Amino acid sequence: PLPWGGGTDLPLPFLYVFGVWIALVSSIAFTGIFAWRVAQEARLLATALSETELVLQREQHLSALDGLAAAAAHELGTPLATISLVAKEMQRALGEDPRFGEDVALLRTQSERCREILKRLTSLSSESEVHMARLPFTSLIEEVIAPHRDFGIAIKLEPGPQSGSEPVARRNPGVIYGLGNLVENAVDFARSTVTIRWHWDDKAVAIELRDDGPGFPLEVIDRIGEPYMTTRPASEAGGGLGLGLFIAKTLLERSGAEIAFANASEPGIGATITIKWPRNAFMEG
Repeated sequence: PLPWGGGTDLPLPFLYVFGVWIALVSSIAFTGIFAWRVAQEARLLATALSETELVLQREQHLSALDGLAAAAAHELGTPLATISLVAKEMQRALGEDPRFGEDVALLRTQSERCREILKRLTSLSSESEVHMARLPFTSLIEEVIAPHRDFGIAIKLEPGPQSGSEPVARRNPGVIYGLGNLVENAVDFARSTVTIRWHWDDKAVAIELRDDGPGFPLEVIDRIGEPYMTTRPASEAGGGLGLGLFIAKTLLERSGAEIAFANASEPGIGATITIKWPRNAFMEG
């Protein structure tokens, strides 16, 4: 050992002491920042895993519904054909009767509409040439709203700002069905008018649906689009399980769209749904 005299202090250079403190503080700061970064990465990984599980769960729901729809279309074909035949005979017998003629005609029209819907359900996977055709954005809007014009609700079309050429997209059955379902819901809940606005520019394509109905209930507005989450009261005629909005939202998001649900600024005077695509994603279908 080194000889050390009692009562003797060892003076250390200031630069050495300063360097030791700098090293200690730097080590503590580095360790803290590293631990914070590791914790943040773990949180981001957990969030990404949760989002992935949610997407997979939604895809599984949709896949299950695909099979259910195909089975239902097959099973419903025979009874629907019987209903159409009976409606045709009733129209032939009662078509001139002022009491029943209009109702029988409506019954036959709706049965034919059901047949067309079932036909589309069973042919979505096999249709290729027609659905590979290109469709301008305004033609897509007109095709979507055409089946909903004759239900006593006015549908107003309001073009918005348009910058650049009109986007032309592949005829995507998922987009057509998704938008059609949203329009149908707006018509169902509207008191008198559904307003459809659209616009596009070099970066985005958007469409806005607005009705003058009661709006979305505040307690479910953040969960609209989840399976089995419906905005209709259970006692209401035509009330469903919320699967229509779930399927529509999922199909539109598959095409690259972002969907936002909101109420009007004043409660109880309408709801708004905004669907927005990046222009490239919309045109690629």
